[in-house]
Amino acid sequence: MSGEFEFIERLTKLLAGPPAGQVWIGDDAAVLDGGQLLATDALVEGVHFDRAFCDLADVGWKALAVNASDIAAMGGTPLAAVAALVTPPGTGLADAVAGGLAQAAEALSCPLVGGDTTGGPALMISVAILGTSPTSGPVLRSGARPGDSIYLTGTLGMAGAALADLRAGRDPAPEALLRLNRPTPRLTEGRAAAAAAATAMIDVSDGLVADLRHICDASGVGATIIDGAVPVTGGTFGESPSVGGDDYELCFTAADPRAVETSFDDAGLTAPARIGLITARADLTLRLADGRDRRLCETGWEHQIG
Repeated sequence: MSGEFEFIERLTKLLAGPPAGQVWIGDDAAVLDGGQLLATDALVEGVHFDRAFCDLADVGWKALAVNASDIAAMGGTPLAAVAALVTPPGTGLADAVAGGLAQAAEALSCPLVGGDTTGGPALMISVAILGTSPTSGPVLRSGARPGDSIYLTGTLGMAGAALADLRAGRDPAPEALLRLNRPTPRLTEGRAAAAAAATAMIDVSDGLVADLRHICDASGVGATIIDGAVPVTGGTFGESPSVGGDDYELCFTAADPRAVETSFDDAGLTAPARIGLITARADLTLRLADGRDRRLCETGWEHQIG
């Protein structure tokens, strides 16, 4: 058994490299000819969701939404999606999941244009999504440079707080439960970041530190997060640096803070939080109130696979 990211490294070595103008493994979505975006994600019962804590329609919604979030992380716009649904035979689950898919397709202006269904031992749904890049080109993970500011589009920790409450038998706050079961991909925010010349971007699905590390590794840089600057539900980032899994906010870097503020204002959006700075050193640190830097423990979610 190995980690998901180790497997991706091995897979990359097995595959031929992309032709000029395309980007394959290593970003939230692949970039094909003409800037077309292609991404896929799967949700598996017992791993990504628990039917005791959500409706089946929520599962369908989330399956499409998390894929749209990958398109958002490139600054793009969803174009169409297909879905493959696996359900245990005789359970009658398919219609309810499909209902949630249809709701998300309408809400996100991303039509579901086909797919596949089959029986299997557990409920699983996989979505593949096509999207278009912004006119300025897709925002990759590899463009961050020392001196760039780091931004976050919203508050972290709501989804995790809701899941903790559910597991403890408590009623979560309605907004937190919605964030867990029906996340909203930050598509408008992603386009605003691209318009502000964002240099790198990723959606926060595995935890802020883990996902920011992907940007740093791809860009050959490090990062310093300012203690108290990260919006977090029920605490501070310094107390719990692993927060942010399943929130699907966007973390991006940009060189011009004024351009970011203007772009988000023009889009009618709240300005993102400026949470830190890209550094030349290849480590991740937290800058404390007294000016000292503390190395961040790089925690986050990673699937274990065979």
